[in-house]
Amino acid sequence: MSKEITLKNENVLHTFDEVKEHFYVYITKAESRELINSAYEFAKYHHRNQFRKSGEPYIHHLIEVCYILAELNCSPATLCAGLLHDVVEDTDVKLEEIAEKFGQDVCDIVDSLTKIQRMKLSHRTEDEFVAEDHRKIFLGMAKDVRVIVVKLADRLHNMRTLDSLSPVRQQVLSRETLEVFVPIAHRLGINTIKSELEDLSLKYLNPEAYNDIVNKLKVRIKNRTKSLDSLTKRIADILFENKIPFEIKSREKSIYSIYRKIYEKGHNFDDIFDLLAIRIITETELQCYEILGIIHATYKPIPGRFKDYIAMPKPNMYQSLHTCIIAGDGNIFEVQIRTKEMDEVAESGIAAHWRYKEGSNYNAKAEQKEIEEKLHWIKDLVNLGDDQTDAKGYMESLSQDIFNANVYVFTPKGKVVDLPNGSTPLDFAYKIHTGVGDSAVGAIINGSLVPLNTSLKTGDVVEIKTSKTSQGPNEGWLKIAKTSFARSHIKKVLMRKEAELRREERIEKGYDTLVDAFKNFNISASEMEKMLDNDKLLENFGVKTIDDLYINVNQRNPVPSAIIEYLDIKPVKEEIKLEKRTVDNSNLPVYVPGVGRIALSLGTCCTPIPGDDIIGYITKGKGVTVHRRNCPNIIGKKERLIDVLWKENLGIKTYPVDIKIEANDRGNLIVDIMNLLASRKVAVTALNAHFHPQTLTTSISATIFISDAKTLTDIFNALLNIHSVYEVNRVIH
Repeated sequence: MSKEITLKNENVLHTFDEVKEHFYVYITKAESRELINSAYEFAKYHHRNQFRKSGEPYIHHLIEVCYILAELNCSPATLCAGLLHDVVEDTDVKLEEIAEKFGQDVCDIVDSLTKIQRMKLSHRTEDEFVAEDHRKIFLGMAKDVRVIVVKLADRLHNMRTLDSLSPVRQQVLSRETLEVFVPIAHRLGINTIKSELEDLSLKYLNPEAYNDIVNKLKVRIKNRTKSLDSLTKRIADILFENKIPFEIKSREKSIYSIYRKIYEKGHNFDDIFDLLAIRIITETELQCYEILGIIHATYKPIPGRFKDYIAMPKPNMYQSLHTCIIAGDGNIFEVQIRTKEMDEVAESGIAAHWRYKEGSNYNAKAEQKEIEEKLHWIKDLVNLGDDQTDAKGYMESLSQDIFNANVYVFTPKGKVVDLPNGSTPLDFAYKIHTGVGDSAVGAIINGSLVPLNTSLKTGDVVEIKTSKTSQGPNEGWLKIAKTSFARSHIKKVLMRKEAELRREERIEKGYDTLVDAFKNFNISASEMEKMLDNDKLLENFGVKTIDDLYINVNQRNPVPSAIIEYLDIKPVKEEIKLEKRTVDNSNLPVYVPGVGRIALSLGTCCTPIPGDDIIGYITKGKGVTVHRRNCPNIIGKKERLIDVLWKENLGIKTYPVDIKIEANDRGNLIVDIMNLLASRKVAVTALNAHFHPQTLTTSISATIFISDAKTLTDIFNALLNIHSVYEVNRVIH
């Protein structure tokens, strides 16, 4: 029953006749065979003058890709696409010609493969495969599983023939293979391709470790062949006696799997139990469990090493029973027990489950829909792409939420949901639907009410309690959610809420500003609202709604006086008298020429300081308020303005100035600003910083105390010299 275990030979060269031997077994229709043969002749002709780096005619690569696809029993359209996948990219053939000769289905697959290849040609540097290109490839493949399978076959043969490339390109392609193609082959369950891609990648990324493991594995296999044969014969005899149908195979652990256990998990080579395994294939699930019972009754199992993937299949549909036993001579072997169908799925994954069957009314779109229902993560590739605008964020979500998902929980209806370690019911809710996540208020796990931050375990049955009155995500949810997808969505909702809140605040401030301005013309708030409800006025100021106008007013664009001028509102004629009062103005730096002691104050809206061009504004019953001449609060009020001057010989005194600093966000920005102001002996109060996540900038507002306008200019210039600061302004309230 056993066979000698040998390492793979990846440099076999096949002929198209050998490819035909494969697909002629399961494709018998004359028209389907002729279509594939025509695709071969078409590709052979158009690539006739092209050669690979190794010197081989290019057609050999296409034959090998088609051979790999035929081993997976792929459909005629997929085989044709495998032969034609480079013809549009590398020759003068147009897609229209592909559609005409081979049908729209083949054309669509070739089109997707061509677009992926062109995306790869956009690399910014040859030795770096950037996250944006990764994302494009995943999104391109997710729309049709046949595109994924052809791309995997293409990459597998390219990896088998890397020797002809430079060491740099070998490493680049190997790294790309591990990051992009291995994870997707794993999730599709195509173990034969996944394992070979891993081993070949390791061969070029770490040849020393690769060769060391190969040599040790050969020695181990040689030393244990006798023990393996003895164990296989004993098990075969027992199963034969119990009249259980069976087939026994043997397999060695992949080189890359051994590498990970040694170099990533810290195991010693001699302590890895499952280097050699016996695979027992039977007919039914019940017989799988019967065989397990017989083996455990005959040999001592190692505690903690039994896994039932039949009752709890992996997300890639893998099913099998695994156990480790101690043979009679003390050697330890892994035993895998599965049905023939399970074995096909274990080796070929999705390709085995959806093998092409003639006469079954094959429909590519229906197959894709069925695949997405079974393997919902394929749809997640697209959903993540829609939700994540940042390529690095997309790849992080992909790696954590999809490729590293190893906790399997159930919905109340029995649907399996896979999540990464540490996930909570909140992650589960967002995996079901973002609407479920946003309205979540609690969770029930295995019939018990639990908080949303409970860690989930494989086998849990999870139900989410929702409420239409839920306030939705808050900052605390970011501490509860563990998956990148959930956290990304929560952050977006919080940013939207913050933006809405800031909008309401700006509307209110703009409204209050206009109310104050119109009040100076004896116009009430309700009258003002009626006057502003004017489509022509809104159009003139470039806004669609009154709320938008209020927001712009809050940003001083337009200023209230411009709106008042547009509406042609005339000031109420009144006799303006300068009320003289006996007050002590000796502590103020300004005076009104030709006028005795009157009430004077510096405007808090524009905070004038010595050296500014100033003007006085006569306020009823309050004397004169001093403003800077460009202060928007006094525009259009000429009848109330009066000249004022700065006193000479003011001595040393400082005055408050409100400023706003705009900068690209970075670490220690506030520290650098405060250090500069301290070195200039500038007092600071009311410092406030606000980060803008959309633009990665920060706005810093502060009140500083300055002696005069020249000193303020010097301070502004110094602030602008701070790294990442790009704008400094005085603020007018």
